[in-house]
Amino acid sequence: MKTIYLIGLLSFYLSLPLAAQDILSALVPLSHDVALGRQVSSQVEKDPSIKILSEKDYPKAYEYLRNITKNILESGQVKNAKNFPWEVKIIHDDKTLNAFCTPGGFIYVYTGLIKYLDSEDHLAGVMGHEIAHADQRHSTKQMLESQGVQMLSEMVLGKNQNAIANIAKNLLSLKFSRDDETSADKASVNYLCATIYQSDGAAGFFEKLLKQGQGSGTPAFLSTHPAPANRVATIRADAARRQCKSQTVRRANTYQQLKDSLPK
Repeated sequence: MKTIYLIGLLSFYLSLPLAAQDILSALVPLSHDVALGRQVSSQVEKDPSIKILSEKDYPKAYEYLRNITKNILESGQVKNAKNFPWEVKIIHDDKTLNAFCTPGGFIYVYTGLIKYLDSEDHLAGVMGHEIAHADQRHSTKQMLESQGVQMLSEMVLGKNQNAIANIAKNLLSLKFSRDDETSADKASVNYLCATIYQSDGAAGFFEKLLKQGQGSGTPAFLSTHPAPANRVATIRADAARRQCKSQTVRRANTYQQLKDSLPK
């Protein structure tokens, strides 16, 4: 009963916007995010259904994605830009419009998403959203609320592989709360506002889904809550409010070369 009470109390305090990050920082050091991220990353890459493209075989694709990541991290808006490794991996799966980021900044992008999007701006917007989930420690906060400090520490040490496997599964299906998704959308605009990219780049993904009539049948990626149409409007409005100076990256040929460099 005492344990349930403490977890409930912790969940209440973490739900308070101004206190959440301070409490999280006090209870869970950033090094735990990185250690946990490595554990989750290992689980993901052990999954026989997931094929990670070799950087040796696809150097141009990796260089391209790393450059986008670098531009976002150097925006000066990513709080943990220097605290996490921010490693990028490409998953070969043309049927999945997806990307995700583990705690501690291990980023995974599906070939299906890259091939589906129309520009580097749109990809940068999506990657900014995923970077925000790690930067704002959304997964760590969820685990702390549901499992408590002791269980989280055990996972960091690799003592609870079942729990780590569940985290990996949740990341693959992108189960984040409405508040976390909205926060990541806003952060993506904020990150890109200080780069060469259109700050509302993430909205391009939703717009294409809506135009092609896939809004209701989309994978969990960035679409479960709120609805795609609402997210387009919110992202556009946030970008307009910020009056960002960034300009559209008009490199259609370069982005097409990225797509062409990927396996068919």
